[in-house]
Amino acid sequence: MDAANESSEGSTFILLGLTTNPSQQRPLFMLFLILYVAGILGNGLIVAAIRASPALHTPMYFLLAHLSFADLCFTSVTVPKMLANLLAHNRSISLAGCLTQMYFFFALGVTDSCLLAAMAYDRYVAIRHPLHYATRMSRAVCTALVGTAWLVSHLHSLLHILLMAHLSFCDSHQVPHFFCDHQPLLRLSCSDTRHIQLLIFTEGAAVVVTPFLLILASYWAIAVSVLRLPSAAGRLRAVSTCGSHLAVVGLFYGTVIAVYFRPTSKYEAEQGRVATVMYTVVTPMLNPVIYSLRNRDVQGALRALFTRRRISGGDS
Repeated sequence: MDAANESSEGSTFILLGLTTNPSQQRPLFMLFLILYVAGILGNGLIVAAIRASPALHTPMYFLLAHLSFADLCFTSVTVPKMLANLLAHNRSISLAGCLTQMYFFFALGVTDSCLLAAMAYDRYVAIRHPLHYATRMSRAVCTALVGTAWLVSHLHSLLHILLMAHLSFCDSHQVPHFFCDHQPLLRLSCSDTRHIQLLIFTEGAAVVVTPFLLILASYWAIAVSVLRLPSAAGRLRAVSTCGSHLAVVGLFYGTVIAVYFRPTSKYEAEQGRVATVMYTVVTPMLNPVIYSLRNRDVQGALRALFTRRRISGGDS
């Protein structure tokens, strides 16, 4: 076992990526480059617009700015390396690089999960308790929600990485994935991984399944209130908005739960890669569209942002 530990400390992994077929690599590179740039621009514009517009300094947009920033970072943890590997011959990554990538991936993913729950709670309070909204979603409460999300996520990630760092890898170091995810790495380990799998099904469930259930409960309460609206147009608009929110939330949590909350022995690499693309690339790109870019206030803030830049650029 000492020899195995020594070999693990100097391990270099080979990320096999989305495909090993050379004819598919360039089309996939262009597709994911477009999706990545769209996600970065969308989330970056949301953060810039909210910071620049005093009208958007409200609890909802405060939470949204943090979600967009987390999404921006979340995609940047994995997608640039994936894009580079689609064109490069050397797809290796060191054990230290692998654990670092995994740390930030877990931390930012859980931050996303907690912030989505906080945003659902914000909408619940706004619709069900409008008279108490100012006190229940005060600046202090919003700051506490965001701070808790970032703190819990990093503690969760640190716990997982400390356990992963003690594993030994004494078989193939070829990872059938486009980044260092813990399911394929656990398959490569010759150590006892039952304690890590137990942690996933207990502590992992607390930071993924619990926020998902809170979101569903919040939207159920919102739906009950929406159905009581006197205006048919108002009901239709609210149902459309809630439906699009739930679709993205369902895509995010559904694929996360499908990948991580199953025994490692039943993990299938191809299905895992496809599901992972959904919550690492697709949902971070959709979040700005669903939560912000269809919003008139955000559209007005973006127009003002670009107008000020054009004016300042003309003056200079």
